[in-house]
Amino acid sequence: MSRVRIRRGAAAAVAAFALATLPTAASAAAAPARHHHQQPQQAETIRQITLQGAVNVRDLGGHRTWTGGQVRQGLVYRSDALGKLTDADVTTVSGLGLTKVIDFRIPMEVQYDGADRLPAGLSATARPVSDLGLYATLVGAIGSGDPVTQEQMLGGGRAEAYMRDIYRTFVTAPENRAQFAATLRELADGRQGPVLYHCTSGKDRTGWMSYVLLRALAVPEGTAERDYLASNTFRAAYDAKVRAGLKQSGRMQNPDLLIPLQEVRQDYLDSATAQMEADYGSFYGYLTQGLGLDLRTLAKLQSRLVR
Repeated sequence: MSRVRIRRGAAAAVAAFALATLPTAASAAAAPARHHHQQPQQAETIRQITLQGAVNVRDLGGHRTWTGGQVRQGLVYRSDALGKLTDADVTTVSGLGLTKVIDFRIPMEVQYDGADRLPAGLSATARPVSDLGLYATLVGAIGSGDPVTQEQMLGGGRAEAYMRDIYRTFVTAPENRAQFAATLRELADGRQGPVLYHCTSGKDRTGWMSYVLLRALAVPEGTAERDYLASNTFRAAYDAKVRAGLKQSGRMQNPDLLIPLQEVRQDYLDSATAQMEADYGSFYGYLTQGLGLDLRTLAKLQSRLVR
């Protein structure tokens, strides 16, 4: 009986991926709506957890799938770093009932920004995903206080090129793929309670992880893209304040050089998906060959996270 259930689940998973990743009549018909109704859809499905010490904390649940389901709420959260949470924030996070927090930051980020501040009994699991030295580059550029050096490091499209390179390594670097795969396996585990994963800004490594998870759950590509791009909305005011502070302190004459690094852009996401298709042929190929996820795991992921 269990074999039958697994096979049926696997078949459902394959069908879901076909709907989510292949150009179907349904996806073609839905495409115009992505432009005309983007804001209402976003308002309906993206659920922010409001905190004082973190600005990009969200419940990944609520999104509709091609198969007529809905991603369950209260099981998967995505966020920026949690080192600056207030006491009230910690109480709010405690109410989420988290059983695991996964930190994609590299050691240098944790050293500079601080470890997560979490409810008693909960500690973050370090699962570093490479930023290709971006954090160190930023520290060096800002620390130099030299406008010419900063322009040479970040100007002339160099910051944007850097971001595209980082996104490609989400796909090409075996150690990065291993971290994302481990997270997906845990999310598929029925014994696991609610999970939160994050990086520093909650937009690039966390954004890619969320995009992959949503598409694996048969959430339409356009919806997964909107979830990714929503980081710009949640981070805009904070990031502008950072730039203003750097200018006022005299550390940067032109803090707008940071904007390509602070934002998420469709162009960055496209760099990763193009790499994925070049290396594995399709999104499904990336999941099974690149991340090494078998059909049973993919079926369990859907069973647990989609209702």
